[in-house]
Amino acid sequence: MRNRTPDYANWSTAMQDPTTFRAAIAILAILQTVMLGALFAGVPPHPPVQVAPFGIGPFLGASLAICAAAWMLASRRRPALLLGGAAIVAALVSFGPQKYFDPQFPLIWPAVLIAQAAIATLLVQLVALPRTRGVPA
Repeated sequence: MRNRTPDYANWSTAMQDPTTFRAAIAILAILQTVMLGALFAGVPPHPPVQVAPFGIGPFLGASLAICAAAWMLASRRRPALLLGGAAIVAALVSFGPQKYFDPQFPLIWPAVLIAQAAIATLLVQLVALPRTRGVPA
């Protein structure tokens, strides 16, 4: 009689090792937490309280929630793709190329460059995710 117990060790549902993905997510979460703390404390340079479509506090909270979920689900292919992509989009609002033209850039450049390196790392990780068929995501 055949063993019908699934072999979970052979299920390739995501990256072989999500450590790099999680490290990039952690970088974005830490930088956004520092931004939120600077906003609350009013310590310059801090983000504006409000930008055109939303308040920055709730946006940073949502970005941190996305990063937390991406961290927790990094070993699953489909959630890693969706949440990793959402984390990239959210981080680009705060750390995208538009920041090179921000008057505060001389004060925030370390965070911008590190965040952009984390974003690039995430993009490489997401493109490199195995495309397995018939495997639960």
